[in-house]
Amino acid sequence: MTYLGLDLGSKTLGLSISDKTGLIASSLEVLRYNDYSELLDKLDTIIKERKVHAIVIGNPLNLDGSISKRSEETFKFIDLLKERFSLEIFLQDERLSTVEAEKMLINNNTSRKNRKKIIDKIAATIILQTFLDRRGNGKEFIDS
Repeated sequence: MTYLGLDLGSKTLGLSISDKTGLIASSLEVLRYNDYSELLDKLDTIIKERKVHAIVIGNPLNLDGSISKRSEETFKFIDLLKERFSLEIFLQDERLSTVEAEKMLINNNTSRKNRKKIIDKIAATIILQTFLDRRGNGKEFIDS
């Protein structure tokens, strides 16, 4: 089963993809967009080309676990995904995924300029790998 990981930002969408066994997440790309319609069209192409079975999207909760403004925007985007695609969609807590991605890139001596270009897809990979690991360990995950 192939999963597509998403890290939704206000202007970019970080993407990651799992292998066919659903065990390993890999960075895919960062999509820049002006509106959700444009973004959904780009996702449609990727979903078909990559034969995606399910989507895992990061839920940017506040540090205390409460719903953030970005979470509310994510829920709106999930509604659009459900309207457009007949795929399972899972929410994954993404608190601190961007911070973790930033640390990884710094530790690998990635320049600030290059970090900015790829951080969203690294965060999407962390989100998806966390989901895959939890799923593999039999821990609960949130089905939206």
